[in-house]
Amino acid sequence: MGERSPDAWGVEGADRELSEECGVFGIWGHPEAAQLTYYGLLALQHRGQEGAGIVTSDGRRFAVHRGLGLVTEVFHSDHLQRLHGDRAVGHVRYPTHGGNRLENVQPLVFNYRGGELAVATNGALVNAEALRHRLEQQGSIFQSSSDTEVMVHLMARSDRGELVEAVKESLRLLIGAYAFLIMTNEKLIVARDPNGLRPLSLGRLGEAYVFASETCALDAVGAEWIRDVEPGELIVVDRDGLRAQRFAPADRRAICAFEYIYFARPDSNLEGVNVHVARKRMGKRLAEEAPATADVVTGVPDSSISAAIGFAEASGIPYEMGLVKNRYVGRTFIRPDQAMRELGVKMKLMAVRKVVEGKRVVMVDDSIVRGTTSRRIVQLLRDTGAKEVHVRISSPMVRHPCFYGVDISTREELIAADKEVEAVRRAIGADSLAFLSLEGLLDAIGRADPPSGLSRGYCLACFTGDYPTERV
Repeated sequence: MGERSPDAWGVEGADRELSEECGVFGIWGHPEAAQLTYYGLLALQHRGQEGAGIVTSDGRRFAVHRGLGLVTEVFHSDHLQRLHGDRAVGHVRYPTHGGNRLENVQPLVFNYRGGELAVATNGALVNAEALRHRLEQQGSIFQSSSDTEVMVHLMARSDRGELVEAVKESLRLLIGAYAFLIMTNEKLIVARDPNGLRPLSLGRLGEAYVFASETCALDAVGAEWIRDVEPGELIVVDRDGLRAQRFAPADRRAICAFEYIYFARPDSNLEGVNVHVARKRMGKRLAEEAPATADVVTGVPDSSISAAIGFAEASGIPYEMGLVKNRYVGRTFIRPDQAMRELGVKMKLMAVRKVVEGKRVVMVDDSIVRGTTSRRIVQLLRDTGAKEVHVRISSPMVRHPCFYGVDISTREELIAADKEVEAVRRAIGADSLAFLSLEGLLDAIGRADPPSGLSRGYCLACFTGDYPTERV
């Protein structure tokens, strides 16, 4: 699949491959809060490209700017200059739940009973629709179709007078994956779901506290990583400093395995594991499990490059840049007819003829979800003169839908839901096809102190059908 973009391959709907949910960034106690949040969101841009927003506070009032598009499209210098204050929350959005409309762009801002409230979240709630229906029956009126607003209405209806207690009570009603940043003029409240499905890190920048979906955003602003926010943990930052407490026990740790396979940036560290190193180990293990007789190894830009390098090192087959991504094609390069859609494919990814022509090529990719992209890349390599195309996937077969914020919510979307490897191979047109084993994936991620159990502290539901939460 390569690195995500919301209109990947210039097509829509079923042609789109896997995309992630969102990214959050928050800072408390720095005079350049808006500018630092902007840089943090740039570092998290890969987690969502449909919209971005920043809310700042000077302790008395909020300043807000949100818009549709990339971070650099939404924010200009004059916007940042108007975002006053030493505290901020920011968000980049991929719309897995709720439409791509401005009212769904986060952080969402509300007039709460105690004053202004800004909320940003990464993830998705399994029971959002059931909670929304119940709240509407009780008289709540929703302004957006975002899951995040459900949380705010729960807080507003809580009989707990103090905000932190209302947040804790509301969080206990949620089922799913989430990393929440909730800011008022006096506090920043941070929470991670009890399973830890979505990553969230805490850092320091001088006297300021910084929170981000990935450590790459901490690095981008020069913050020092302190630790990961624990599953089921709630952190409050205010003028008295930082206080951590639990709102729920961490009964089953289950960070999404796809964070390591595909979603996170290679320079990020998730729960003590560097993403690039883990992906490289995946490629090495894949070469051991499914060797190929070939002349060259190439990876699909960008998320598969690390695994491709690992495969090449372990197999002894030279790695070459056989596929090149055009980073300057506009996000809106979508045309209504099929011919222009196919041209969009070629504009976004090109094969290097001098590398692949007349060669037996191993194409390493991180996953096959719907199969459309894999089929097109295989054909692209053949059209550019590849003699053979052997596809190696650095993750197991995706057979089950995800309900935690990734845009695969039905089995019908998944090419491997009811097919074995040979049938998928024929569907994508490869000369051979192999997937990394589940055991190989877990060994490759290689967390130093994995929790006990077959899943070793990861959510593997899209591979196994074993979901860490109840399904509503």
